[in-house]
Amino acid sequence: MGESRPKLTEEQKNFLKGKRKMAVEIIMPKLGVDMQEGEIIEWKKAEGELVQEGDILLEIMSDKTNMEIEAEDSGMLLKIVHEAGDVVPVTEIIGYLGAEGEVIDEVAQVTPEQAAADLTAAGLEVPKAVTADVTSEQKAPLAADEYDMIVVGGGPAGYYAAIRGAQLGGKIAIVEKSEFGGTCLNVGCIPTKTYLKNAEILDGLKIAAGRGINLASTNYSIDMDKTVEFKNSVVKTLTGGVRGLLKANKVTIFDGLAQVNPDKTVTIGSETIKGHSIILATGSKVSRINIPGIDSPLVLTSDDILNLREVPKSLVVMGGGVVGIELGLVWASYGVDVTVIEMADRIIPAMDKEISQELQKILTKKGMTIKTNVGVAEIVEKNSQLELTLTNGETIQADKALLSIGRIPQMQGLENLNLDMEGNRIKVNAYQETSISGIYAPGDVNGQKMLAHAAYRMGEVAAENALRGNHRKANLTYTPAAVYTHPEVAMVGMTEEAAREQYGDILIGKSSFTGNGRALASNEAQGFVKVIADSKYHEILGVHIIGPAAAELINEAATIMENELTVDDVAQAIHGHPTFSENMYEAFLDTIGEAIHNPPKK
Repeated sequence: MGESRPKLTEEQKNFLKGKRKMAVEIIMPKLGVDMQEGEIIEWKKAEGELVQEGDILLEIMSDKTNMEIEAEDSGMLLKIVHEAGDVVPVTEIIGYLGAEGEVIDEVAQVTPEQAAADLTAAGLEVPKAVTADVTSEQKAPLAADEYDMIVVGGGPAGYYAAIRGAQLGGKIAIVEKSEFGGTCLNVGCIPTKTYLKNAEILDGLKIAAGRGINLASTNYSIDMDKTVEFKNSVVKTLTGGVRGLLKANKVTIFDGLAQVNPDKTVTIGSETIKGHSIILATGSKVSRINIPGIDSPLVLTSDDILNLREVPKSLVVMGGGVVGIELGLVWASYGVDVTVIEMADRIIPAMDKEISQELQKILTKKGMTIKTNVGVAEIVEKNSQLELTLTNGETIQADKALLSIGRIPQMQGLENLNLDMEGNRIKVNAYQETSISGIYAPGDVNGQKMLAHAAYRMGEVAAENALRGNHRKANLTYTPAAVYTHPEVAMVGMTEEAAREQYGDILIGKSSFTGNGRALASNEAQGFVKVIADSKYHEILGVHIIGPAAAELINEAATIMENELTVDDVAQAIHGHPTFSENMYEAFLDTIGEAIHNPPKK
């Protein structure tokens, strides 16, 4: 059973920090799965020297590899516990970082009793304690309309937060105005995958004869009613599953629009409930642009097009990002004349340049027209068709247009809160907490990583901090991303451009699927794996894939990078044969010139 600790306001926190200065322990890091100890080669900072977060603190050696260790916080190097030459087990304290003038012996964790006494003596309010583990033995029973935590929004961040809160023993409520599952499940990643599978099946029909499968007829038709019906059945199964999980975890469900108030009450229709903590997981909505003609009913959003009951002859996609490219490919596979308009110099501009250029070549071969460095200036409806005038003066006619320029945070129901914002996004700290103590905002609404799997992590972290006090940070550095085209595209970490800018001298390793046995056997021998590593320590900086099963393979890279394995560590792992993942292994080896199936590096 955990020890109670106070939930403090910023004023209370600042007072207690002044009362008892907190030092940060510097430990011997574990930089590889086999690392047990490290030798301190040299301290780069002296005792009493000021250190900024990110500064090189010291150099260590493990397994004959020298590594520089960065400071994770700013402050003064108060004490060096282990000097150069010492061999120290991993996780053992090697020094302390803290405030100027602090004495190590005075460093102590503030207990609830100490905090209460100090705050009372200073004339500050003593907050109600929250528990490390929320249990009935540790707290007074809550009123019927009172909850440990109220979650607003039932998307990935919201339902994850609610279930995690229930697992921790909290009395949890969740409010959802539409269907559980959020954008991803209802109008995003899940329904689009049903359509993309259709595109993959159609690709299979085209290559069947070359594999000795003779079809009685090459004719086929697209039944959009059946397509939409199947998509809806998948969505219904999954949304029902989320609701079932919430009920199984004894989360109280409120259906309706939530209005959140500064006193941590939430109003749903005529009913008001009270939360000790609030999770704002309201998600996002389709972003729109203000150009003439954008409100034409022939201009569809990504939400609308998933319910289209007819196959248009032509479609203009405004936006060459992930959603636009995926949906453009779907309709191109159905025989639609698809033109993609992208204002950047390439499609999926957030991804590695070499990868996006390769994808553009492949999509062009599939019949898609892609125009970059240009936007749409005006849309005019003529004779049940659209005429789009581009910013370069060119005009295009189309039956339909798809507006796909991204999503923006959904702020409906949060109007009463005076939250700090970053543009149109709610500003949160590393604990996912907003500028109002006890109110957290994980997921799309904070704009940090607008991906469902990132929202899962943020929701989980927010719930733990809301119920246990701020102790866990949401590290999204190694969040993978994917484009579910055919072939798929995926990435984690830095692009080559970003890595060169930050590190200068880097290593690049590649392995093409054109020589992969399984890819050849599957008619999927296109694309490559690209690994980026730093030249000094062989730290893996980024992994990029275009090819079969890229969205699956990238998770291996994310795990490798999250655990800070080097190229040399990965080289020790045996990969199965024949598999697509062999190309991952070969690309890692190619960074150091040891790939068996690549020609020697010049």
